[in-house]
Amino acid sequence: MALAFDEYGRPFIIIKEQEQKSRLRGLDAQKANISAGKAVARILRTSLGPKGMDKMLQSPDGDVVITNDGATILEQMDVDNQIAKLMVELSRSQDYEIGDGTTGVVVLAGALLEQAEKLLERGIHPIRIAEGYEMASRLAVEHLEHISQKFEFNATDIEPLVQTCMTTLSSKIVNRCKRALAEIAVKAVLAVADLERKDVNLELIKVEGKVGGKLEDTELVYGIVVDKDMSHPQMPKRIEDAKIAILTCPFEPPKPKTKHKIDIDTVEKFQTLRQQEQKYFDDMVQKCKDVGATLVICQWGFDDEANHLLMHRNLPAVRWVGGVELELIAIATGGRIVPRFQELTAEKLGKSGLVREKSFGTTKDRMLYIEHCANSRAVTIFIRGGNKMMIEETKRSLHDALCVARNLIRNNSIVYGGGSAEISCSIAVEAAADKFPGVEQYAIRSFAEALDSVPMALSENSGLPPIDTLTAVKSQQIKENNPYCGIDCNDIGTNDMREQNVFETLIGKQQQILLATQVVKMILKIDDVITPNNY
Repeated sequence: MALAFDEYGRPFIIIKEQEQKSRLRGLDAQKANISAGKAVARILRTSLGPKGMDKMLQSPDGDVVITNDGATILEQMDVDNQIAKLMVELSRSQDYEIGDGTTGVVVLAGALLEQAEKLLERGIHPIRIAEGYEMASRLAVEHLEHISQKFEFNATDIEPLVQTCMTTLSSKIVNRCKRALAEIAVKAVLAVADLERKDVNLELIKVEGKVGGKLEDTELVYGIVVDKDMSHPQMPKRIEDAKIAILTCPFEPPKPKTKHKIDIDTVEKFQTLRQQEQKYFDDMVQKCKDVGATLVICQWGFDDEANHLLMHRNLPAVRWVGGVELELIAIATGGRIVPRFQELTAEKLGKSGLVREKSFGTTKDRMLYIEHCANSRAVTIFIRGGNKMMIEETKRSLHDALCVARNLIRNNSIVYGGGSAEISCSIAVEAAADKFPGVEQYAIRSFAEALDSVPMALSENSGLPPIDTLTAVKSQQIKENNPYCGIDCNDIGTNDMREQNVFETLIGKQQQILLATQVVKMILKIDDVITPNNY
């Protein structure tokens, strides 16, 4: 792009390859951007809340994903428009930071854009709208702080945590056994949590899934589940008080590299070579036996001969175990990963109370459970389900629940769900708008109206008349001065979210409002869009 001046000294812009580009300026550009953002929000709007619908997405190579998780839907969607990509990133950043509320944040951003469009049509400058939104978001975040409640929990009383995780899971496909899954998620988080430092390392929770069985068979294993079986069918299937050698070196005689040529022209030479290899291997096995190992877990494979010899020498072994699993096994059993046989010592062995092989169904699917470990701070959630989609979606739902439990350990403030927090913020922001002179107050009122879009979407998705329901709840909140009234999505007969036990984390809600406002401000500030033509 270059700048030139005409004979009157007025600047005009010369765009490279001008005929091949289309250009939108001023209000047109803003309207185009807003409609792109609204389109994305409209897609996600129907999957909000406990009665929200799922989306089915097919990737170019035929993989099908069925999901309700906002971040996943947008990740899988093929989005061309740059503004729509901003919405995708918005939900992704909510996912990274909080883990839950990825749909709500996009719905809120879409509503803010919709309100901004009305203000732009009235001739209000986009920067003034952005500033008004900024003020309103600050008011809303402070108000959330004001209506939030602390709840106390400890390792014995986990009920409040479970209730909050159940709220997260109720909008997912797994809501029929949300109680069991919420308990599993909370126990898993508490097993790896450091409650003094208020820190949780989610890396230590491994989520494994296996097709077959029903969702109710999902279990929490205090230890590691590896999708492998013993390398020889006749090795023992159950080892108690196992001492585990964790190896990353190949468990077989060294192969001569291809550059060398071995001439074997007589039987004797071949015998010698064979004995040499066998002796080498025997030394390896003996080395493991000497340090007291009763199970070998190896990152590499070993050939059939090696397998036979291991069987012969009563040393059970597992081969081809992945690097991440090896690390988790090392953390759980307190062992060290050994890269060379020469370094194997008794101190480096991991200890586990029970290693067992468990088979599933009528197929020959077997998995190895390593339980009762020296250090129980690595756990596995083992999911069962009718098909692959179900298991994948359960993994995503559990991820949300794990993140919520982690956030509550970091900060135990909650607000009530069901749209009650948004309605309460909306009332507070509306009331505060009068204090601001100038054009900003219009933007602040619009922000309050946009906050109502979340409860509105909730009631719409639950098949209730949206406007009637919202106004009824709103007037009830104002009349009783009760910020806990929300949309009764499950038709329980009460609007009080305290009775329904619908909670959300305070930091999750605040993050939603802040992130949505930031993205909307950014979109409003764009007034010139130059795009290459399609052909």
